[in-house]
Amino acid sequence: MIILASGSPRRKELLEQIGASFKVLVSEASEESSDLLEPEELVRINAVAKAKAVASEHPDSPVLGADTVVSLDGHTYGKPCDAAEACRMLETFSGRTHQVSTGIAFAVKGKIYTDVVTTKVTFGPMSKAEISRYVETGEPLDKAGAYAVQGIAARFIEKIDGSYSNVVGLPLHAVTQLARKAGVDLYDNHGEGFTD
Repeated sequence: MIILASGSPRRKELLEQIGASFKVLVSEASEESSDLLEPEELVRINAVAKAKAVASEHPDSPVLGADTVVSLDGHTYGKPCDAAEACRMLETFSGRTHQVSTGIAFAVKGKIYTDVVTTKVTFGPMSKAEISRYVETGEPLDKAGAYAVQGIAARFIEKIDGSYSNVVGLPLHAVTQLARKAGVDLYDNHGEGFTD
């Protein structure tokens, strides 16, 4: 059984989707947020920090850390602090292609294994009224980039180039491959997802 060092309900649902055996222990690690770092480096650093923080308390269990950011024009976008910021983010993405990068890290017996997956997401043009109505649903307020690809925002998304599950918050194929590389069995209870 692995430990998912994240309180994200999306990541939990994705691991459940593939039948992984895991429990959730939210990491207390502080997250970097800087436009001085490339998005791929930023998410790698944060994923490692989250995995290490939980692994220090549970050294005998494999720990999976993850971090996701949205980026466009050299700027990274995390979760909006309020509705106004969510509207500004979505106006920036309207009619354009941005990148979603997720860093993943397994901490296993003192060793760290990492990977980063980036997906391109193209939004169709959105009016200010459409954006405002969407933000009023509350869906964007706890999501990196202020939208949920698996939710109402799907109606704005013209195309996705790359991993869909990455945009949700955890690139499942990459997680599976990294687990194999790290010698981690994701299914040690016969594929029935488990959480505390």
